[in-house]
Amino acid sequence: MSYSTDEGPDCVEVAAAPARILIRDSRNPAGPRLDLTSAAWAAFLPYASRR
Repeated sequence: MSYSTDEGPDCVEVAAAPARILIRDSRNPAGPRLDLTSAAWAAFLPYASRR
């Protein structure tokens, strides 16, 4: 899954791996990445959906 905006620098890619959720800035593929447990991702989604 990928999310980009035309108005700004936001470009986020999310990939599901076994028991992990991987997140990165697709415009900076060599940059930092997040590696979350499925439970942490599920807890984060309600917060993110309100923003």
